[in-house]
Amino acid sequence: MGASGFPIDLILFGMIALFLVLRLRSVLGRRTGFERPEPPALAEGGTVIEGHAEPVAMPPAPSRGFPTPDSPATLALGAMRGIDRSFDPMAFLMGAERAFRLIVTAYAKGDRATLTPLLGTETGQIFDAAITAREAAGETAESEIKALLAATITDAALAGTRARITVRFVSDQVSLTRGRGGEIVHGSEAVTEITDLWVFERDLASSDPTWRLAAAQSH
Repeated sequence: MGASGFPIDLILFGMIALFLVLRLRSVLGRRTGFERPEPPALAEGGTVIEGHAEPVAMPPAPSRGFPTPDSPATLALGAMRGIDRSFDPMAFLMGAERAFRLIVTAYAKGDRATLTPLLGTETGQIFDAAITAREAAGETAESEIKALLAATITDAALAGTRARITVRFVSDQVSLTRGRGGEIVHGSEAVTEITDLWVFERDLASSDPTWRLAAAQSH
């Protein structure tokens, strides 16, 4: 203890403590209030599972094809645009892909309400008769498009303002029909590659923009 009686060792301990506090602040930094931990980074289009970003698997777009530039089909597509300036072959093909998925699924379910506005008069009658026969036999259909591999415009024709476009779809599907007892009477549970040729029709002079299925063939 010094002559004044003030405890020098207490002053030294205080200075050391102050130095340690300032040193810790410079290393750790200041925190004010409640700080939430940073969430794990989320990959674009992904979901977080156990703190890791998991990308969402998106089905690949189908390969899209069009007639050769000098073909009659291409000339017909150009003439269609001359009648309806809003017509675009790529937009048509993307719409046809959506219609293909809707019609295949709705037909299997016997969903007439979905089918009716997408089918031409004769095609609608054929589909309705097939669904009715299936119901009368106590059969149920199951169709699932696993992947739409390709969609190609193979032909196009124009008669006046009446347009017809043929599209070839290639898809991987599970398609089968079960009998009353649940047994498979047609098709298979295996994934099968199926090629469909669908013909869509529309009156380009009409205000109705819907292209309707006029004919369909599978092989």
